Amino acid sequence: MSRAESAGSGKKKRRGFEARPGFHVVGHRLALDPNASVLRALASHCGAARVAYNWAVRHVLASWSQRAAEETYGICEAERVPWRSWSLPSLRKAFNEAKHTDPFLREWWAQNSKEAYNTGLANAAAAFDNYARSRRGERKGVAMGRPRLKSKRKARLACRFTTGTIRLDDRRHIVLPRLGRIRLHEDAQPLVDAITDGGMRILSVTVRFERGRWFAVLQTEERRTITPATRSGTAVGIDLGVKTLLVMADSTGKVREVANPKYYDQALTQLRKASRAVSCRRGPDRRTGQAPSRRWEKADAVRNRVHHRVANLRENHLHQATARIPAEYGTVVVEDLNVKGMVRNRCLSRRVSDAAFGELRRQLTYKTQRHGGRLIVADRWMPSSKTCSRCGVVKAKLPLGVRVFECDACGFVLDRDANAGHNLAALAAANRETGTGVAGDPGPALAVVPKPRGAKQKTRTARTRKGTGTRAAGATPRQGTETRDRRQDTGHEQLALWRNRHEPSGRKHPEC
Repeated sequence: MSRAESAGSGKKKRRGFEARPGFHVVGHRLALDPNASVLRALASHCGAARVAYNWAVRHVLASWSQRAAEETYGICEAERVPWRSWSLPSLRKAFNEAKHTDPFLREWWAQNSKEAYNTGLANAAAAFDNYARSRRGERKGVAMGRPRLKSKRKARLACRFTTGTIRLDDRRHIVLPRLGRIRLHEDAQPLVDAITDGGMRILSVTVRFERGRWFAVLQTEERRTITPATRSGTAVGIDLGVKTLLVMADSTGKVREVANPKYYDQALTQLRKASRAVSCRRGPDRRTGQAPSRRWEKADAVRNRVHHRVANLRENHLHQATARIPAEYGTVVVEDLNVKGMVRNRCLSRRVSDAAFGELRRQLTYKTQRHGGRLIVADRWMPSSKTCSRCGVVKAKLPLGVRVFECDACGFVLDRDANAGHNLAALAAANRETGTGVAGDPGPALAVVPKPRGAKQKTRTARTRKGTGTRAAGATPRQGTETRDRRQDTGHEQLALWRNRHEPSGRKHPEC
């Protein structure tokens, strides 16, 4: 192991929290009603977390910049400034030394709980770990850039408490370190009873500001209780859509629908009026340092309330829809949609985002496990809408404008969404060996079913040659190449990251 590797996130990887046998980790979000003094304390703690994060980013990147400069001077590796570790224990030790010597931190650091600074340092350590894993090709998704400083204007206000006095004082109050007793907006008597009976204990509490108000998110370890589904032997296939949010077809042949309320479309008139009022006021300008006027802040608050109401209505509708399905059916089959690609279509992006397909599937995943059922995810390229649910023949083409499926082989006629739901429900019969998701069951709760009948992954017709009406004989549609994360072959961590970023092509390292 190289010296740069040992200076990164540390040799030993800390294991995540593991719940006790028969318990699992659950989150509960409670709205707060803080008074004026608590509001100031909450804002101060969240600001302290942001300051600690920015300090850690500057602390680590300073050594990167210094080593890059020394490399251009021809200084050998042994004589350069040593790497600064971004592991959480190292950042804690360095910050505890700096808070007594740094003039900026020395004056006010004692006003907040140590948990506020630990929140920022932990977030910085996680950010550097994710950046290093992304550069090495070990992290899925889009390549990450190096951590940047958080803006005071844009940063999310959040602070996490893991130690100290954390408890639910009664059904209407919560006690947090340095913040004291805070009133809750809602009744927490069920949580108080569970803690008193020994079936729950609080692991951590995160206070954050979102949608115009403060929330306390309790991460708890609860005793696992499974409520079996009322129809555990019945499977249901769910077809997601924009016109109708859910079309459910179960294995008994019954078809039901859940309408898409389209809350965002309903609020467009109010948003246009509120946005027009905001545009007529003097807003902030970062280039000139202009501060927003009071009238702009009031108009912006009115517009934000419209957005917050839409988000709350959407969340409530999704929770109600996803709570009934796992409570009734033992097996739920959903399709794996390419939501990221769908939102690129400017004609559908707004309605696809309003439908929240990703959040719907996330809720179905954990609620299915809560009821001891199983969730089956069909392959993304499965032709569920183009396959006849009666005879199994796959149509060559089925445009989105055609809302009724007509089979050319057997003459079967059915709504295309209901037909897709029947095909998805049929996958449950072919995937019965995957387990139930109950605690102790060896089978996984989430199963992915491959596409049947060798369905093609490219359903779009190929473009014709210029000047001809049809495609040339023997020509095939051009297939796109699959992109993968590149794996880092040079060293680890900071040395590899800086060399990839700063060295031009063809440049050689100076020899000592």
